Amino acid sequence: MKHIKLGNSGLVVPEIGLGCMRMPSLGSKDAVRELIATAVGLGINFFDHADIYGGGEAERIFGAAVGPALRDKIILQTKCAIRPGICYDFSKKHILESVDGSLRRLNTDYIDILLLHRPDTLMEPEEVAEAFAALERTGKVRAFGVSNHNSAQIELLNHYCGDRLIINQLQFSIAHCGIVDAGLNVNIHNDAAIDRDGSILEYCRLKGITIQAWSPFQYGMFEGVFLGSEKYPELNRLLDGLARQYHVSTSAIAAAWILRHPAHIQVIAGTTSQRRLEEIAQASGVALTREEWYALYLAAGKQLP
Repeated sequence: MKHIKLGNSGLVVPEIGLGCMRMPSLGSKDAVRELIATAVGLGINFFDHADIYGGGEAERIFGAAVGPALRDKIILQTKCAIRPGICYDFSKKHILESVDGSLRRLNTDYIDILLLHRPDTLMEPEEVAEAFAALERTGKVRAFGVSNHNSAQIELLNHYCGDRLIINQLQFSIAHCGIVDAGLNVNIHNDAAIDRDGSILEYCRLKGITIQAWSPFQYGMFEGVFLGSEKYPELNRLLDGLARQYHVSTSAIAAAWILRHPAHIQVIAGTTSQRRLEEIAQASGVALTREEWYALYLAAGKQLP
C-alpha cells in the first residue's frame, strides 16, 4: 500500500482509507474486528467516521472492537457539525460536545483528525478557532479539516484558524467529477464549465490541502454505483478491459483513476466486505497512463472541448 502525506501536516497515511458509515450493518463486534484486521493487514490503517453514522452506532461498534494494543497503530478520523433534520452547527459548544461524544463511543482519548462535515452558513469562524485551539491544547484532536467545503469557505476558516485545515473531503468518482469538469471546460459555454466550488481542486493543491474522495464508486447524490450499471455501458466495458489488462478488479481500476491524479487524492472506500476491500486495495499497485485516464473520463459520458 502506497502512502501520502496529509496536507502540510506530518501525518503519513495510506492512499486508501476505510469509510465506516455502514459498519453497523455487520451486526457484531467480532465481524467488525475481522474487517478492521483485514484492512490493517492490507496496509489500510486509516478509518473514517462521523458522529451521525448510524446515529453514533458506527463509532460505538468500532470502539468496542478496537483494543488498546491496536489504537496507536491506526489513524482515526471523525466528523461533526450535522444535527440531522435540524441544522448544521459550527458553534464552539456543539463542536466540543460532539468530540467528547465521539471519544466516548470510539473508546479512545484522542482523535487523529476532526472534520467539519458540511458548511454552516451561520458559523462564527472565531468560535471554530476557539474550539480547535481548545481541542488541540487538551490533546483530544491532533489535526483538523473540513468536508464538502468550497475554496472561499476554507479560506475564511483558515484565516481565523491559523491554517490548521489539512483535508477537504469531497464526493469524487469517474462518474461524479465536477471539480475536474470545470477545469477542463474553461471559457466554454456549457454546463460542464460551471464552477460550483471555486476551483476547489486547484485551490487545495495550491494550499497543500489533501482532498479525500468519498463515494468513489457512486454517481449522483447516492443515486447508485456505476460499476455494472446499465446507465454506464461504455464505462463498464472499458473498466472490464483495463481490469483484465492489469489483472485486478474493476473496483481497483475505478479507484486507480482517482489515485492517478497528481493532487494525491486519498480514496475513502466505504465497503463492509472483506473481499471487496481486498479488491479495492489492488488499486495502489496500478498506475494508469494519461491516455487510459482520459479514456475512462470520456467513457463516463464526458466530452473534451
